[in-house]
Amino acid sequence: MSEELAQGPKESPPAPRAGPREVWKKGGRLLSVLLAVNVLLLACTLISGGAFNKVAVYDTDVFALLTAMMLLATLWILFYLLRTVRCPCAVPYRDAHAGPIWLRGGLVLFGICTLIMDVFKTGYYSSFFECQSAIKILHPLIQAVFVIIQTYFLWVSAKDCVHVHLDLTCSSHSNASHARLISDQHADNPVGGDSCLCSTAVCQIFQQGYFYLYPFNIEYSLFASTMLYVMWKNVGRFLASTPGHSHTPTPVSLFRETFFAGPVLGLLLFVVGLAVFIIYEVQVSGDGSRTRQALVIYYSFNIVCLGLTTLVSLSGSIIYRFDRRAMDHHKNPTRTLDVALLMGAALGQYAISYYSIVAVVAGTPQDLLAGLNLTHALLMIAQHTFQNMFIIESLHRGPPGAEPHSTHPKEPCQDLTFTNLDALHTLSACPPNPGLVSPSPSDQREAVAIVSTPRSQWRRQCLKDISLFLLLCNVILWIMPAFGARPHFSNTVEVDFYGYSLWAVIVNICLPFGIFYRMHAVSSLLEVYVLS
Repeated sequence: MSEELAQGPKESPPAPRAGPREVWKKGGRLLSVLLAVNVLLLACTLISGGAFNKVAVYDTDVFALLTAMMLLATLWILFYLLRTVRCPCAVPYRDAHAGPIWLRGGLVLFGICTLIMDVFKTGYYSSFFECQSAIKILHPLIQAVFVIIQTYFLWVSAKDCVHVHLDLTCSSHSNASHARLISDQHADNPVGGDSCLCSTAVCQIFQQGYFYLYPFNIEYSLFASTMLYVMWKNVGRFLASTPGHSHTPTPVSLFRETFFAGPVLGLLLFVVGLAVFIIYEVQVSGDGSRTRQALVIYYSFNIVCLGLTTLVSLSGSIIYRFDRRAMDHHKNPTRTLDVALLMGAALGQYAISYYSIVAVVAGTPQDLLAGLNLTHALLMIAQHTFQNMFIIESLHRGPPGAEPHSTHPKEPCQDLTFTNLDALHTLSACPPNPGLVSPSPSDQREAVAIVSTPRSQWRRQCLKDISLFLLLCNVILWIMPAFGARPHFSNTVEVDFYGYSLWAVIVNICLPFGIFYRMHAVSSLLEVYVLS
């Protein structure tokens, strides 16, 4: 022992060198991020530069950039589908959490609406072809082709974990995601001046058609960007399936194992909300008394809806206090992105609400409309907070049951889910003649039986009702602002306090985040319903 003390502490063994795969993750992903950021900044410069009449930047320049980016993205998608995935070691395994059916279904739905919008936009610009640039007609046509190809690509490849052409694949995923976001920022408004007049009835129909369909294009772009980001995170990724957390997808039935209270109440609020929205749109453009009446009806409905969703979200979080399911802390890029989007998108509505609170409290007069506005802003903050708590905790809940504790050592590559046997030969840790790994009899014996008690069944039904109720409420809360409800400007409290220019900047920056939050909450709540 004295000799050991004299020699001092032994040196720790050298840390293992990072493999080529890890080196790529640090270098290749950094390169793709820098490339995508530069493309995004270039597009933002063109869009913001066109906002000033004295700057010689026109909407045709933005259309040209978007068209070029969509053509490049389309060429890469075709290369990926026809060349990359056909390599023997291209997709060794797939991420079961990526691209769920409701996300892909929403992508297809919004994609169809985008195609209809492109038809209206093409008809609109073709109505006065003589005084228009050809790029304005070419852009919606190329966008339609791009939407069709990209939707098919995301439908069949959203779960892929690509292991070939890593730099090209990662950069293309990142750039395609930013291309969709750039398309969102450009709302097809003539930013550099437009001498063409839409005077015919057919032209006005086309104009109104693509104006009302544009929110669906925004949602399509956001859905596609979300799925492309997950694909980008999965490039070069190794997946390990944990027996305690693997499950077989089951068919989704919206009203199965529920008390029907949530769906019925949610549908009732949805129908009432549509009626309130129609009344608001008809009366808000009238004289002062009709505008005030429309605002009172609008705020009253939103206060009731936000109050109920806040209480229901809080009750769902309380139910989880008695849930015995363990929290799932496994790495899941899809879930991490969902949480980040929920928290980030909520900041937009937080900002509008706090600006409204300051304007109402510090401004005058203090009347009924001001009180409704203040209550609406406070409930909006509470609703976003408690709903996020409920959704995030739901997404982190593991499936019913307990994790098995294995006592025997595992072989290399065990618990990896492979879809391509040829790709296994490229992994040094795997045996020379690998096969698909299936649960052994001992693993099956270690599985813990799930006993469904009446109390757990009651909790599951309550959570399903809560999820469906919140889902339907978020749909109507998305429809109202997405299709033109702007009480922020009809109610002059904030306009008088901050001035129209400053208040318009605040609303136009923050409101799109609030609109996206509602639709993303809908997709997350549908996943919560399935997991319940």
